[in-house]
Amino acid sequence: MKISKTNAARILDRHNIPYELIPYRVDEKDLGAIHVAEQLNEPVERVFKTLVLRGDKSGVFVCMVPGAEEVNLKLAAKVSGNKKCDLVPMKEVLPLTGYIRGGCSPLGMKKHYPVFFHQSVFDYDFIYISGGQRGLQIKVEPHQLAQCVEAEVCELV
Repeated sequence: MKISKTNAARILDRHNIPYELIPYRVDEKDLGAIHVAEQLNEPVERVFKTLVLRGDKSGVFVCMVPGAEEVNLKLAAKVSGNKKCDLVPMKEVLPLTGYIRGGCSPLGMKKHYPVFFHQSVFDYDFIYISGGQRGLQIKVEPHQLAQCVEAEVCELV
């Protein structure tokens, strides 16, 4: 099966960061990271989901958390320099990022937003993130990815 490169993959190419594109079967009724981990036959802790938030001071920012976890909004607000924050409504994700739910990657968004990775990201020699479309994950070394997206690593859950 031929896998088309996404903008996210091209960004990693430009930064000479090695990665693998891993296709998986999409279930439109279950776009969650737990389903993705099951499809990849990997622990859900290695599958990081991309969450788009808006703070009361900083505006839009991105949090990457392990697939089974929920972002702690108080911690996310604090690390991003906000008093409070909330998840961006689903209808705003595409206009803000260029990505749809289930295919949102921290790489290649329409604008460069601040990115925060949960601290467990460095517990693994590789992680999975969305490849920029439903049905495609990127397997990548987390230190190189964090450097590429200029991520801050912190407690988020």
